[in-house]
Amino acid sequence: MQINDIWEMFWGMRLRGFCRFYKNLYWGDSIKMHSQVKWRLSHGRGQFTIYCIKRADSDGDQLEIIHSAFLQQKYFRDNPAFIYGIASSYKEALDLVLKITEEALEAGYEGRILDYLDDNDTKK
Repeated sequence: MQINDIWEMFWGMRLRGFCRFYKNLYWGDSIKMHSQVKWRLSHGRGQFTIYCIKRADSDGDQLEIIHSAFLQQKYFRDNPAFIYGIASSYKEALDLVLKITEEALEAGYEGRILDYLDDNDTKK
């Protein structure tokens, strides 16, 4: 048993952070300092102009766009969000969702965006 396993048993979900990131994360064109933005999101630090594209919580939806301030809630400490994309405005986040949707359509995943993202994540 490793020390991280012991810490996780002791502290539970605390080592996970507020979110987890897609391996092939989509970035808005205006986002700079990617590693700093990711660190701040995973540690629950506030960022005024950051929007995240995350896996939807409900079964009927696939993706949701939320402001990064929502990730500071206790709920996300216990249930980390799975982030597929990061943008600097709501419009830029919509453009990223459109890009993801177009890529899924071109790959033959009509209406199954999450299947496309999950399969794309395991291929690379």
